[in-house]
Amino acid sequence: MPTTRQNTYIRGEPAAHGGGNNAERDGPPNISLHAFYVIESAKKAVEDVCPGIVSCADILALAARDVVVQSGGPYWNVPKGRKDGRTSKASETTQLPAPTFNISQLQKSFSKRGLSMDDLVALSCGHTLGFSHCSSFQNRIQNFNSTHEVDPSMHPSFAASLKSICPPNTKAKNAGISMDPFSSTTFDNTYYKLILQKKAFFSSDQALLATPKTKKLVEKFASSKKAFHTAFANSMIKMSNINGGQEIRKDCRFIN
Repeated sequence: MPTTRQNTYIRGEPAAHGGGNNAERDGPPNISLHAFYVIESAKKAVEDVCPGIVSCADILALAARDVVVQSGGPYWNVPKGRKDGRTSKASETTQLPAPTFNISQLQKSFSKRGLSMDDLVALSCGHTLGFSHCSSFQNRIQNFNSTHEVDPSMHPSFAASLKSICPPNTKAKNAGISMDPFSSTTFDNTYYKLILQKKAFFSSDQALLATPKTKKLVEKFASSKKAFHTAFANSMIKMSNINGGQEIRKDCRFIN
């Protein structure tokens, strides 16, 4: 989800680059993130023209917007002027919303960042793009609790298909499935339709039906892509205004 990913790269100083510590980008939730060279190339091009002006944070926020637009999603004016951080620890990723979170945990996590329940439902659709490893939803399809082997809120046929892809104790490093098998490269509202069909991957996705307010928003966005796009763009602008950095890095891989 976008709330958990925007600062992952720019706050890193990985050991591989001489920083001597595991950075945010090395944390378990972020191990599948790639193509950091794209941000590095953009930063170099900008530095050649106007050094010390544009932060890596802004470049990353703009790149996130452009990926959404190119995938069929909405356009929004990204607030500029964010700064880059000076510290980065893989342990900080434990503060990110986990795929196993219930609605109370999600609300608390988003609230700490000044984001509302409306933002939570809108931004969760970042899951319409990307890939999920088995470990992120294994809790729902095997040994769910003492009464049920599979999460009863999951559609039986969908659970069976996931179990065939992710058998017990699978050792396959890249085992998993596209978050939206029906339109995996399109930024659309299929995510919400899947939730209503009990075909969401994560506990945190299905949890959006747990309160009348969030369920109503899921139903609204499932029936209107335009309403979803508008809400998503507004929430991304709101999130882009979260700024806790201290400097504009010369190189995204290192603090100044």
